[in-house]
Amino acid sequence: MPDTKALPAITPVVGKYKKYALPLAVAVLVIFHTVGFWGLLFSGRPEYFQKLTPMNLLLTNTLLFAFHRRWNVGFILFAAVVFAVGFFSEVLGVHTGLLFGDYNYGQALGTKIWDVPLLIGLNWLMLVYTTGHLSNYTPLPWFAKAILGATLMVLLDYFIEPVAMAFDFWSWHGGHIPLSNFIGWFLVALALQVYFQQAAIYKNNKLAPYVYVVQLLFFIGIFILL
Repeated sequence: MPDTKALPAITPVVGKYKKYALPLAVAVLVIFHTVGFWGLLFSGRPEYFQKLTPMNLLLTNTLLFAFHRRWNVGFILFAAVVFAVGFFSEVLGVHTGLLFGDYNYGQALGTKIWDVPLLIGLNWLMLVYTTGHLSNYTPLPWFAKAILGATLMVLLDYFIEPVAMAFDFWSWHGGHIPLSNFIGWFLVALALQVYFQQAAIYKNNKLAPYVYVVQLLFFIGIFILL
């Protein structure tokens, strides 16, 4: 028979160390992105660190969603829809040039289906989720928050694009990033941000803002030094 008297003694211990979870997660994010930053720019072996990009993205998402609460049907549906919309938008873009322009994916982001890395769907989910959280820190009405969230996604993409071309994430035909990319990103992002604002899901993930800020600083840093 289990010793139920021991349970109250465990609870304070769990509570004591729970306060360290967020600082530890932020530290892990910073360390991994710092190592990636150094590896891509200063190691002399950028191709090795390019291959670690999928692992970095998976780690970031694991940490992010470890802080999510209430894994109910509504959240699972939200995650599946955002993943699918993001992924199939890219499939449409790669094969037709619609939405974003003429581009194709390299090998750095791992396994592809229909010429699009599976991790791209996860990346869309991460960005919609984190920017949605950031916009919720403002007192704006819900639709203005959706616009702000989409704008934050485009801001990050502005710094990602040259980095992506330099390290074989994806490449643009002719070597130029078209305006249509940012317009398409904004429109798809806005639709998903509206969904985020209206979805009945948990929206108090304390790690979400840190994930966005670390990613933004990472890409701005590489963008400046390229």
